[in-house]
Amino acid sequence: MGRGMARGAGGTVEAAEVARFDALAARWWDPDGPMRPLHRMNPLRTRWVMARAAEAGIAWPGARVLDVGCGAGLAAEAFARAGAEVTGIDAAAEAIAAARAHAAAQGLAVTYRVAPPETLVDEGAVFDVVTALEVIEHVADTGAFLAALAALTRPGGLVALSTINRTLRSFALAKVGAEYIARILPRGTHDWRRFVTPAELGRELRGAGFRPVATAGMTLRLPFAAWVETRDLSVNYLAAAIRL
Repeated sequence: MGRGMARGAGGTVEAAEVARFDALAARWWDPDGPMRPLHRMNPLRTRWVMARAAEAGIAWPGARVLDVGCGAGLAAEAFARAGAEVTGIDAAAEAIAAARAHAAAQGLAVTYRVAPPETLVDEGAVFDVVTALEVIEHVADTGAFLAALAALTRPGGLVALSTINRTLRSFALAKVGAEYIARILPRGTHDWRRFVTPAELGRELRGAGFRPVATAGMTLRLPFAAWVETRDLSVNYLAAAIRL
């Protein structure tokens, strides 16, 4: 499951990806709608990110956080509620409009922008924590994407990603199972060939100037459909790295 930005001809964002997630904007905050998997996964993802930030010596209340590919703000709002100064960016204008409206209704001060990460790089912006949750599997050039995240992370800062491993098990569960059998995701949400293995992600993070520090699996436990942290990285997983 995911949403994100993809590099395409004529720009850093692929129009088809933007259109797909813009079409879901009106139901993004429906916990039983098409983004239901992200609603259920979000508490685990955000707690894990904040725990890794604490281990890196980053004081969370007041931390400057950038959520790349933020969609309508599920993670961004959770970070803001925990006391961070949050900026969320996404190329999908309708999703950002939904994010702004929801944050305003909740009385949360989150800065949302319709922009790719390269725009903030050009502006010289830097953050204590940069997240890209369910995003990198939608990016054609992962090296360039991680280089942009590196430019946006201060030295000693944290980057945290969640994504899907490229395995036969992930093809069966995250692609065929989720989109065609259980239908908990819209068809076409994922391209299995773009899934990134932990080894590939680790190499590319090092190449971008990061030091990987942690990984964890995310597993859906039945019968209550709760996401829990595990050592199983074969499908959904989290990764964190420190900017050198």
